[in-house]
Amino acid sequence: MEHVDAVVVGSGFGGAVAAYRLAEAGLSVVVLERGRAYAPGDFPRGPAQLGRAFWDPAEGLYGMYDIWSFSDCDSVVASGLGGGSLIYANVMLRKDEDWFVHEQALPGGGYESWPVTRADLDPHYDAVERMIGVAPYPLSHPGFDGTLKTLAMRDAAAELGLDWRLPPLAVSFAPSPDAEPCQGVPVAAAAYGNLHGVPRRTCRLCGECDIGCNDGAKNSLDHTYLSAARHHGADLRTLHEVRRVRPRVGGGYDVQYVEHMPRGDDTAEDGDGPPRSTGPHTISCDRLVLAAGTYGTSHLLLKNRAAFPGLSAALGTRFCGNGDMLAFLLRATDRSRTRPIRASRGPVITSAIRLDDGADGRGAYIEDGGYPEFVDYLAEGAAMGPGRVARFLLRRLRNIVTHDTNLSAEFADLIGRGELSGTSLPLLGMGRDVPDGRLRLRDGRLDVEWTAETSEDYFDRVRAIMRRIGDVLGAEYADSPPWWRRRVMTVHPLGGAPMGLHPGEGVCDAYGEVFGFPGLYVADGAALPGPVGANPSLTIAALADRMCTRILETRAAVTAPVAKLSPIEAEAVPVGAAARPADAPEAPAAAADGPRAFAAGPQDEPSVFEGRTSLWFVEEMRGLLLPGPPGRAARGGPAGGFPFAFRLTITIDDIERFLTDPGHEARAEGWIEADLCGGRRPLARGSFNLFVPGETAGQRCMRYRLHFYDADGRPRTLAGHKEIQPGAPTRLWLDTSTLHARLLEGHVEEDGDERAAVVATGALRILPSDLVRMLTTFRTAGPDGTAAVARFCRFFLGELWEVYGPG
Repeated sequence: MEHVDAVVVGSGFGGAVAAYRLAEAGLSVVVLERGRAYAPGDFPRGPAQLGRAFWDPAEGLYGMYDIWSFSDCDSVVASGLGGGSLIYANVMLRKDEDWFVHEQALPGGGYESWPVTRADLDPHYDAVERMIGVAPYPLSHPGFDGTLKTLAMRDAAAELGLDWRLPPLAVSFAPSPDAEPCQGVPVAAAAYGNLHGVPRRTCRLCGECDIGCNDGAKNSLDHTYLSAARHHGADLRTLHEVRRVRPRVGGGYDVQYVEHMPRGDDTAEDGDGPPRSTGPHTISCDRLVLAAGTYGTSHLLLKNRAAFPGLSAALGTRFCGNGDMLAFLLRATDRSRTRPIRASRGPVITSAIRLDDGADGRGAYIEDGGYPEFVDYLAEGAAMGPGRVARFLLRRLRNIVTHDTNLSAEFADLIGRGELSGTSLPLLGMGRDVPDGRLRLRDGRLDVEWTAETSEDYFDRVRAIMRRIGDVLGAEYADSPPWWRRRVMTVHPLGGAPMGLHPGEGVCDAYGEVFGFPGLYVADGAALPGPVGANPSLTIAALADRMCTRILETRAAVTAPVAKLSPIEAEAVPVGAAARPADAPEAPAAAADGPRAFAAGPQDEPSVFEGRTSLWFVEEMRGLLLPGPPGRAARGGPAGGFPFAFRLTITIDDIERFLTDPGHEARAEGWIEADLCGGRRPLARGSFNLFVPGETAGQRCMRYRLHFYDADGRPRTLAGHKEIQPGAPTRLWLDTSTLHARLLEGHVEEDGDERAAVVATGALRILPSDLVRMLTTFRTAGPDGTAAVARFCRFFLGELWEVYGPG
């Protein structure tokens, strides 16, 4: 089987960033993208091509647009190398600092909570902006200063006292960053080249951003991150659609995919004959980055949930549409005269109005909209109406009678003066709607349960401001047709695998790593726990960049602890993989001192960038447990008790803090194995305390607390301690190698041990051979790892000396 360091599923704003960062660092990277590659000039324009520019392989369609329709909302997402960047409107706004809320109550109940801050993301926002190349619309430069729709938005905002701005756009208006803006001139090539090998030209203001830029003026991901990723060795595979993912025994992941084989190079020919594909094929990897978009990633995880026992119950939650709202201002006038706007000239979006959170609703942005010039003809054709046609026919009859053979005026009147298209403006709203939707499977297909009802105040506020803008411009206001039935049409679906501080709150942590599954990451809109408010592309890319920094800082952590596997280990699930079977009862909500005490939140997680050094090692113990509390006669089970074993990866996230903290607490991840519990069971979470004071003078304890679910989905806790007693040095091996263990019902915190029902008790021991192996598993990440190991060893030996040394 083909094996690589990392597989990236999808090539949008999360996947492209991940592919580049990991490949640049020297990892072997394969990107699996279900759609095609589109070079400048390849995007469909004619009716025959546009009619097939949709995604449905079962029907022989392999185009860009993937349209989803659910009971209360519709969505348009992209398929192609570069993902959503192929059809988005270029806006690269940062999420407002005040919108990184923590446990903010929502109108319909529950709360919105972001485990990252604006300060966490600002360095990564900077990095993405530099890589993609962003600039505001050059409204003050000749050739751009007459953009009427931009001026109309500026004038309306000024009269209403609203916050108007020119947002950063991922568009090349100038041939190079230090040059003056100029239309239609060659763009300077990047140092890493361009994967298409086709020249690019600066923006011509044609309004075709959303249907693919055939000039290459849009700084889409294929021209930036993906070209750089390929330059560094990433293998970009198009028309490769992932169908299954699963953990590998011993660590890493298997990815199963099919390869689509459209018939012919032209999209108009793809449907000739039955659809074709090869596979399934399988590739394995140490790290798997899911970046297939909100729907694609959520669908993969839901469909393959049985392969990931213990995946958080938050899977499928926190869905929203980022407050997307489309409306139209029609027939603008200025003092009884038509006001020209020409929405078809310029990029799709040039300016934005920002609305703060207020008593009348959550915050939002309202942006001017645009479209290709051919849409003007469609609008005028729709507005032609029976009156204009009847007038043309009457004048034609009159010409026949009067023998007037000149029909120029008649045809000019029939076509019209373009007043509707020339004086109308789409408005695009987006903001902080309520993330209370849920994604689920229905008959194997993805479904969304979400309505606009709990976001009614938000939508009413946005529509009211849009109406006021229309009033200033003397225009009629019109909702988009879907809103007539209160259906939301979103191009920014978010949520489904949200990040959180612990598994009770999210599917992945603040770095996108899935709880319980080391090396599995979510790097797209599915990871967002609520709306961005602004256009989400930049935030998704920044989170992916932060994720990759974390991966590269701790790159050895995934593979090093499982580098050597015994025959028993070869049958195991990955270390730390999963917590609870998919059909098990949902874990209770976390108390303040519950999962948060074990889960590493942003303030707890190591960061080499901040100078922290982490350390980890692997420990194995085995022994026998007798059913029932101590002293009670054991009933059932084999003579002498049930075999019980565990294999743990003990991780110290910050060695300096660990050594100075009296609790000396570290994370414990891995699995237990016991017939009493149904075989090998992955841990939900665990903690390890080294050399904490015992109950008697001079005593030290090593404490273990391991939470898991048995094969029937019942929560269980293994609570154990090693007693390091003052005495003769000959006791050292016995004390440090013997764990006094109790198996308890439920997930029990330390202060609840005495009240918990006892399932079994006994002792586990580490064998000399296991100790030798443990010593070979010590690894570090961060600056000066050798010194960190030395400090840990000094602490360990110093504590033993305090207990067993001459008094």
